[in-house]
Order: sequence, then C-alpha cells, then structure tokens
Amino acid sequence: MENSFYNMELKQFRELFVDDQQAALGDDLCIFDARYSGKFEQLEFPVRLDAYLVLFCIKGRIRFSVNLKEFTMEEDHIALMLPGYIGQVVEVPEEDKADLHYVMAGVSRRYLSTLHIDLNRFFSDGFSLLDSPCVRLTVEERLVARRYMELASLILNANVPNKRACMGLLISSLFYLSEGVFTNRMKQAGQESAARASRAEDVFNKFLRLLADFHTQERSVTFYADKLCLSPKYFSKLIKTASGRSAPDWIDSYVIMEAKNYLKYSDLSIKQIVYQLHFSDQPTFTKYFKVHTGMTPAQFRKG
Repeated sequence: MENSFYNMELKQFRELFVDDQQAALGDDLCIFDARYSGKFEQLEFPVRLDAYLVLFCIKGRIRFSVNLKEFTMEEDHIALMLPGYIGQVVEVPEEDKADLHYVMAGVSRRYLSTLHIDLNRFFSDGFSLLDSPCVRLTVEERLVARRYMELASLILNANVPNKRACMGLLISSLFYLSEGVFTNRMKQAGQESAARASRAEDVFNKFLRLLADFHTQERSVTFYADKLCLSPKYFSKLIKTASGRSAPDWIDSYVIMEAKNYLKYSDLSIKQIVYQLHFSDQPTFTKYFKVHTGMTPAQFRKG
C-alpha cells in the first residue's frame, strides 16, 4: 500500500467507498450513502483525514476512535471530524455488519475555507469536540439531519445553475446546525458550568492539535509547553487533569501510532522511518519502539 494511506485527502477517502452511492462536487465535496463492506478493513488502522467529515448513522453500530479516544456510534448518532484528527474503526460487531447503514458528508479544507464559517466556535470554551465527537440526535434533529443530507444529494445530482454556491450555503448551514447540536448536548450534561476544568480542557485541545502537527519532529514536553506559553510543570498538570493521561504518554502514543503506520503501510526501510520520525539513529528508535510495543520494528513489520 502507498505511503500516502495514513494522511488521506478527501479524494482518496472517496475511493474507499467507490461501490457505494455517491454524489460529489469535484474533489471538494461529497455525500456517501454507505453500507458495510470489506473497505472497512482499510480503516482499521489510524487514518488522518485532511477534510471535514460529518457522519450520520441510520442503523447499526461502530466502535471507533478519534485521536486515540474510543467512542461508540449507534443508530441516530452523528459524529463530526475535523482536519488533522486521527480516526480509526476499532470494531464493527458481527451482528451489525448486515444492517449497517450510514450517510457521510465530506468537505475539503480548501473548499470550506471559501465559505467563511467561524470555525473558532468549534474550539470555544464549553465546546470540546475532542471530548465528544459523537452524540445521539433527538427525533426532531434526526429528521432535520436526514433532510439536509437528502437535499445536498439532490442538488449534487441535479443539473442546476450555481450549484457550487448553493452547496456552499447548505454546507455552511449544516455546520452551524451541527455546532448547535453538540453545544446543546454539552450544556445538557452540565459542561457549561465546569469552569474549573475549562482551562485544562482548552490547553488539552490545543495540545492535541499541536501534537497532530509536530509529533514526528518533537517529543519533548518542554516544546509543547513553550508553544502554549506555559511552564512544563503546569502544562503537564493541566494535561493530566483534562485527560487522565500524562503528556509524555500522549506524545509516545502518537509517535508509536505513526511508526506502526509506516511499518505496516509503507515500503520505507526502517532506516528511512528513523529519519522520518527524527530519531538520532536506528538503535535508539528500536529501543523506543520495543519499550512501548514489546517487539522490535522488524518483528512488528513481519507480524
């Protein structure tokens, strides 16, 4: 498999679902009406999608992870993924495979940037998408979500003027609807009153975004603390408070996940992987990998 599998653009993601019903606007926007298939096996290893993705589960159940945190998506759940998030299908229960049915809307980063959506709302205080990327819709919300998806698919398949502009307005509306749904769920759960934890959550969310960009280059807590203008001690305390895991643990998890992807899905030699991950030499990388996985890189690749 090509080395580009791990960092996937919307065009590549579409190709995984080529056998499902699709409607698209070039490589910038697509709507999938999908069922379970063997293609899911290609998502059983972490994938970083460079696009925005809204998933609506109509029937069935999937266990998936977002940035190494696991969630369960069931009937009438909606999930939202942002560019740079690392997603993975952990399991599709055998009893759910036959009936699994979901709709997805994917939007490229480039296209969404032209729509002037205030994406800061998705990272504002009290709205921690990384903590809750998946929520259950009410009956009314489910009806609205289905109508959005149906209308988007209808427009994409129709020969109408100003199609791109029409879809831009519809997608903008869909994202603001999604933001409202997620925010309401968090308010219902009492998250709006958790002022004591808001600082830790804010730092944690920023840390994960930095980690997605720099984990192949930087593995020191000091680097990430400096980026957020915090002392390493205070930074570490906030990460532990927000996530229950230490900052080094998060850093190591990302690095090991990246290393496994290179070993499993690329033809790069171990020496080349060492270079890609900015280790000083191969013995250092081998020791690091074995400490965290119980096997050497060569053993993992053969297995």
